[in-house]
Amino acid sequence: MSELDTYRHFTMHKPYGYMTQFVYNNKRKKKLLGELYEFPEGTMAIGRLDEHSEGLLFLTTNGKASALVRGRKIEKEYHVQVDGIITQTDIDRLKKGVEIGINGVKYQTLPCEASLLSNPDYPERSRRVRDDRHGPTSWVSITIKEGKFRQVRKMTAAVGFPTLRLIRYRIGETTIEGLLSGEVKEVEQFTL
Repeated sequence: MSELDTYRHFTMHKPYGYMTQFVYNNKRKKKLLGELYEFPEGTMAIGRLDEHSEGLLFLTTNGKASALVRGRKIEKEYHVQVDGIITQTDIDRLKKGVEIGINGVKYQTLPCEASLLSNPDYPERSRRVRDDRHGPTSWVSITIKEGKFRQVRKMTAAVGFPTLRLIRYRIGETTIEGLLSGEVKEVEQFTL
């Protein structure tokens, strides 16, 4: 048994509208992960999904596991609904890497994997994205190994297609298949 296995680990399908944290010290009330499940003391989310993002989230009581998962060796796959009909040319631009801004500094993303998705079967989220009167949308799969602040959203915007809905589908070998929105499962170890 490795040192990582002496701690507790969880996978979760984070729903839209929740902060990826357990304590929020601002006056405005936010929904927190601890409202969805009774996690043990010391549990932390590995990586972040912003309030408006959904999908697979790893949680652990071991800080060393966090560094391992967030490293550049582990792939993270996102399914992204974008405003407009994204083309193969735009997908090819994403694959090569695009320039985005990080804290006011220009940053060139690493090459990644990207492909068109034909309407994945995700249930409606708690707050509807929009309706067809606002124009067409399309879906793209983007797999990255880095994780800059709001990177995927900035990447789709850089090629002219703002993100409407972002779902982290996979971390390493683990996917959200079989996890309902808001569902948490305790696991012995993470499958990376």
